[in-house]
This record gives sequence, C-alpha cells and structure tokens, in this order.
Amino acid sequence: MSDTRYIFGFHAVTAKVRHAPDAVKEVFVSTARQDGRMRDLVRAVEAAGIKWVQMDPARLDGLAGGAARHQGVVARVLAQIPYRSLDDVLDTLAEPALLLVLDGIQDPHNLGACLRVADAAGAHAVVAPRDRAVGLNATAIKVASGAADTVPYVTVTNLARSLRELKERDILTIGAAGEAGQSMYDLDQSGAVAWVLGAEGDGMRRLTRETVDVLASIPMHGSVESLNVSVASGVCLFEARRQRAVRTGH
Repeated sequence: MSDTRYIFGFHAVTAKVRHAPDAVKEVFVSTARQDGRMRDLVRAVEAAGIKWVQMDPARLDGLAGGAARHQGVVARVLAQIPYRSLDDVLDTLAEPALLLVLDGIQDPHNLGACLRVADAAGAHAVVAPRDRAVGLNATAIKVASGAADTVPYVTVTNLARSLRELKERDILTIGAAGEAGQSMYDLDQSGAVAWVLGAEGDGMRRLTRETVDVLASIPMHGSVESLNVSVASGVCLFEARRQRAVRTGH
C-alpha cells in the first residue's frame, strides 16, 4: 500500500506506538519470541488499541525486507508526512534555533545515528537535501531508536538556498571542516546556530562550503584525522548547547 510503510526493531516500533499511535496500523511479532521485552511491547500495543498479529520468523523477514536485525517485531505505519518547509519548524520555536544540516549523507546508519544525536542535544530539526542523500528509510528509522518520531527531518530542494534563508533569519551557519583554521571552541554559538556537516569521506560540497557563514574544525588530539559524521554532529551540537546554557544559566 503506497500510503503505508514498514518499520522494524523494538526502539522504532515502541517509539511510534508511544508518540504516534494513530499512525500505527498493525504490529507483527515473531512467534519465536515470547520474552519479557516482547510481552511489554504487546501490552503497550494493546493499551493503544492497535491490532497485533503473531507471525512466523520467515514471513517477518519478508516484511522487513530481509533485514537481519528486526528483533522479531515489524509494524505497518502510515507513510511519514514530511514537513512542508523549514519555515514550518522555525516559525514555531520559542528559543533560538539549533539545527543540524547534513549535506548528502549516503549511509542510513549514519543518518539514523545523527537523528539520535540531534534528539539528545535538543536540536529543533535535521535538514538534508532531497536528492543525493539516503533519505529516511526503515534502516535509518531503526538506528534512530525513536528519534525519527521526535526530531523533524526536513528535506529541501536546494541546500545552498536554504542556508541563505537561514542566514536571513540571523541563524549562524557553521560548516564543520577539518582543515579550517578556526576551532569550533573559539566561535560564539550561544545564539541561533545551524551546524552543517558533509557526507562520509567527501565532506561538504563546494557550494555548501562557500555558502556557510564560517568554517570551523573540531580539534583532534590523537592519531585519527576525522570522526564519524554522527560523532562529529554530537560534538558540535552539544558545544552549542553548552554555550547556550552558560549564557542563559539553564
């Protein structure tokens, strides 16, 4: 059915049941699992008034698209309705924006981990280009461990134009670049900030680099030259949060 899709894994399904039960049409659980974790999930599904069905592991594998780590639980949910625009998010904020912008992430595991980090740091949205990026698929949702339902994921047609629009709203756009001469710790991040991180290996595209307000590096003190994009996202977002807390006392 084109208006529904499948998600899998305990974290992803539990988060959807908890945060958006009306979007869950059915939950399928493995006949091979009857442990306490599965019983807790089934109780939550029943409490939300959601239909659930036991299914043999082979059929469950098929629903999950062959994913080996569905953990014995798959849910059919309404296809996610994307935010119409970044303005939809920004216009509702009661505090200065904190955004994570991802320029062309290709690995769904990295995208899911970035969403999880963004949720933990209290980011208001994750922004990504509509094309040449992995998109919010079932694997990314599972890795996000529920964050795909709590952090708005906004796709844009033209990333450089969207960055310029952020700048017009007085949101500081910072591109993470290992070769940048300025350390991220020397930047004032206590106001509205959008951290921009590039794809695995290639980094930000040239136009993205040219559009951001400033480039900054994460000081590296060991032998490795770079960090995984989700780890780097966490370092950047939490530094912005730390500076904001120092300024406001919260």
